[in-house]
Amino acid sequence: MEPQTIGIVVTTLMILALLLRIPIAVSLVAAGYGGLVLVLAARGDDTMMFASAFQSANTFLGELPYSSTAEYTFTTIPMFLLMGYLATEGGFTRDIYATARLWLARIPGGLAVASSVGCALFAAISGSSLATAAAMGKMALPEMLNWKYDKGLAAGVVAASGTLGSLIPPSILMILYAVFTEQSIAKLFVAGVIPGLLSLGIYVAMVMLRCRLNPDLAPPVPRVGFREKIHSLKGAWGMIVLIVLVVTGLYTGVFTPTEAGGVGSFGAFLLCLLSRRIGMADASNAFKETLKSTSMLFAAIIGAYMVTTFTALTGIAGDLTNWAAGFNDVPPIVILVSLSLLYVFLGTFMGAIEIMLLTLPVVVPIIKGLEYDLIWFGIIMIKYLEIGLISPPLGINVFIIKSVAGDKVRLAQIFRGVTWFIAMDILTLAILILFPEITLYLPSLM
Repeated sequence: MEPQTIGIVVTTLMILALLLRIPIAVSLVAAGYGGLVLVLAARGDDTMMFASAFQSANTFLGELPYSSTAEYTFTTIPMFLLMGYLATEGGFTRDIYATARLWLARIPGGLAVASSVGCALFAAISGSSLATAAAMGKMALPEMLNWKYDKGLAAGVVAASGTLGSLIPPSILMILYAVFTEQSIAKLFVAGVIPGLLSLGIYVAMVMLRCRLNPDLAPPVPRVGFREKIHSLKGAWGMIVLIVLVVTGLYTGVFTPTEAGGVGSFGAFLLCLLSRRIGMADASNAFKETLKSTSMLFAAIIGAYMVTTFTALTGIAGDLTNWAAGFNDVPPIVILVSLSLLYVFLGTFMGAIEIMLLTLPVVVPIIKGLEYDLIWFGIIMIKYLEIGLISPPLGINVFIIKSVAGDKVRLAQIFRGVTWFIAMDILTLAILILFPEITLYLPSLM
């Protein structure tokens, strides 16, 4: 059997395993190991040397867990995860949303706008879209439903704004992308700032315009005094300052990404201690959740390296590079639209991390062959993944919000609500594709 044929068959089986909800780490390791054995065993005379193939694959698998994860840059992941879990345990995420709610409540669709801004700020702490949607859904959705907001708008704004956790730094997806494509984590973080704010701004503008044209979507809430607004900053200012410090330190080069993660997690721990908001049980829970999430991610990374090695041996990556080289006469927008359709389709039934680890070995050779900037494409790819998280029929963020809302909001109402935000994401994506300098401006200054 030809190596390319083995690659196609094993990759198809791996996708089927993911569709059956088999854990990503298990699916990737099984596909990578099995494919590696078949490729190593295959010989030109159609005989199969399985004994030596198993020996080589076992040796590789024995060394891989250390060699694939013992990278200094990967220490950034648990640091930023710990920062997010400490902020959640300490109640700072509730304070951030409460502050945004009081300051923005009186503008058209104020609670929905506050939810979107709150998601953006939480995203700057957690680095995870799913965590952002889950946490903000528990706080913001009941508040909007209590004030008789349109259920589609209330649920849709949280589901869609939760995706900003992937785009606004720090972002776990950006770290994974940077390591696998050998790009600068700091430059990717900084590159995500303007696109993230642009996405937020377009969301907010759309919500305000809709609510101004149709006030029934978002009934007004009582006016709040200026003194109460100032008082609300008491619980949120520390975490906001910490976020600004981390991002500014990255931009100016004062911190490496790993150092920024250390500063962020230590700063969050210090804020929790000084405010006396966290006990031993809360701190222990934050560390346990960090350990659990890090372990799951690293297991997936090990599997991704197995698949990458197997794919390289099949020669598929080289074939794709040569294939992409023949696209000189094809407009770049055609390639990007094709990729966007692929990622949105995959996003309807798979998580963002699974999609990234699965597709990078295939997509990166194409992007290199077309000589696109990998920092720019990283942001575009993450935006693709964000759209997939809320796209029907199986957008994962939508189901997270459904689990939070329970019987109060129907699934069809949530999908109806996110449709407006998908349209805004397509607009944002078009702007970022047509004007790459928006993404690359801040990294060019570093």
